[in-house]
Amino acid sequence: MYCERCKRLTEGEICPECGKKCHRDALPEDPCFLLSGGQIWVDMACELLDQEKIPYLKQGSLGAAMTALTGFSLELYSLFVPFAQYDRAKEITQAVFPEGEAGEEEELCDDDPDIERESEDD
Repeated sequence: MYCERCKRLTEGEICPECGKKCHRDALPEDPCFLLSGGQIWVDMACELLDQEKIPYLKQGSLGAAMTALTGFSLELYSLFVPFAQYDRAKEITQAVFPEGEAGEEEELCDDDPDIERESEDD
């Protein structure tokens, strides 16, 4: 099912994001949520989509005025792709963003042995 409000695909009739009832299946042209994250990570995903010639919509959560005031480091972007190309877009971005969330560098690199972390005992 497709949530027209959140632009998310759902397994059931209720959207897990907003709690609203989903009334229809997605149409090929419907924009579907792919992933979200900071500018650097989302831009990397955009490059992957560009290479595959998959159209997308990159939408910021703060808006242009607030982003200009606070800077890009606080902005969170969401990527949407047409339903007809959703499966392919998900496949190529999952290599970089396994859970559909392009979070901050620390979150994505927790398992990297080359990154030294301070222990809580220090």
